[in-house]
Amino acid sequence: MTRTKTITLDQLRRYAVARTLFPPTTLQKAIERLGFVQADPIRAPARAQDLTLRHRVKDYRAGDLERRYPRLAVEEDCLVNYGFVPRSLLPLMHPRTARRGWDAATQRRADELLAFVRARGATHPRDVQEVFDHGRVQSWGATNTLNASTALLDGMHYRGLLRVKRRENGTRVYEAVDHPPADEDPAARHERARRLLMTIVEKYAPLPSASLGYLAHLLQYGAPHLHGETRTLLAELRAELPQARIDGVTWLWTPAEDPASRKWRVDDGRARLLAPFDPVVWDRRRFELLWGWTYKFEAYTPAARRTMGHYALPLLYGDRAIGWANATLVDKARLEVHVGFADKSWTRDQALAAAIDDELARMAEFLQLDRGAATRIKRPRK
Repeated sequence: MTRTKTITLDQLRRYAVARTLFPPTTLQKAIERLGFVQADPIRAPARAQDLTLRHRVKDYRAGDLERRYPRLAVEEDCLVNYGFVPRSLLPLMHPRTARRGWDAATQRRADELLAFVRARGATHPRDVQEVFDHGRVQSWGATNTLNASTALLDGMHYRGLLRVKRRENGTRVYEAVDHPPADEDPAARHERARRLLMTIVEKYAPLPSASLGYLAHLLQYGAPHLHGETRTLLAELRAELPQARIDGVTWLWTPAEDPASRKWRVDDGRARLLAPFDPVVWDRRRFELLWGWTYKFEAYTPAARRTMGHYALPLLYGDRAIGWANATLVDKARLEVHVGFADKSWTRDQALAAAIDDELARMAEFLQLDRGAATRIKRPRK
C-alpha cells in the first residue's frame, strides 16, 4: 500500500544533501555506503571518482582510489554506469549475460585470450598485443577504430571473465576470475533484482518517480539478464516505498527514513564543488526540481555552444546548489577557478565568497598543492 506523508520541497532538499554528504569515513566504508561511484577519465582538475570521494573520505587525495584499489574489497564494474562497486554487489550481477552474444569467431578468440591470461596472471593490454594480432574494430563514430584486443578484453571484463586487478598509469591490468553459478530460481532472481534496485534508491534518494524508472532502465547495463524482474519490481517499489506528491511530482525515498526529521543536518556556511556525477547532482531532473535551474555537463559539447564551461563543477552552498565553477590546473602547481552563478545576486555575498575561498583551499590540498595555490577568477569564462 502506498504510504504518503506531508513533506515540503525544502525538507527534501536538505534530506537529499545531508544523507549523501555523510561525515567523512574510510575509503572502503564510503564506497560501501554509496553503493556505486561513477568513473570518468577526464581530469578537470581531477577524475570524477576522486572529486566524489574527497567529500566523503577523511584526508582523501586525488588518485587515492587508484593507488589503494588492489587492497580494497572494491571492483571496477558496471551498475547504471561504469565505475566502482563494493565487491559484495558482484554476486547480484554475475555471471552476467550480455544482451548481444558473440559470434563463433569472437568466442574462439575470447577462449584463447582467457587461457592466455589464466596462464600469465596479471596481464596488461600490451602483453596481449605482443602475442595476438586481432586487428582493429570500429569504435564510436564513423572514422574511429580501436585495437580489437583491447575491445575484446573490455568485453570479457563486462561478461565477468576478467576483473581489473589494478591500473598502471590509468590503463587496466586484468586477471582471470570465476564467479560462482547463480541461483536461477525465480524467487532468487527476484531478490537479486530487488537488492540492486534498492541500491539505486539508497544512493539517489529522494527520487522523482520518473527518475527511478530511468535508473531501472539503466540497470540493464549492470544486470541485463534481470531485465524482466527489474520491470516487475519497478511497479512494486513505486507502490510500496515511502512517498510524497509535491507540485504534481511523486517523490520516493528509502524505508525507515523521514525527510522531515531534524537529524538531517547541513553546514549552511560551507561551500562545496561537486563532481558532475556526484549523487547530489547526477539526476538532472531532480536537480532542476530541487533548485529551479538547469545544470549542464558540456565536456562533449562544442566549445562555441557551451554556456557553463568544459567541465563545470556544481557549486553547493549549504543545501543550495547556486552555481558552478571550472577549475584548471596550471603548470601542475596552480589552480585557476572561474565561478558562475545561477542568480547573480550571489556575487555580492561576502560570506559566500569566504566559503568559496575555504573550499578552494581544501581543493588545493586534495590536489596536493599548497593551500594558497588556488586563484579565483571572479569573471566566469564565456
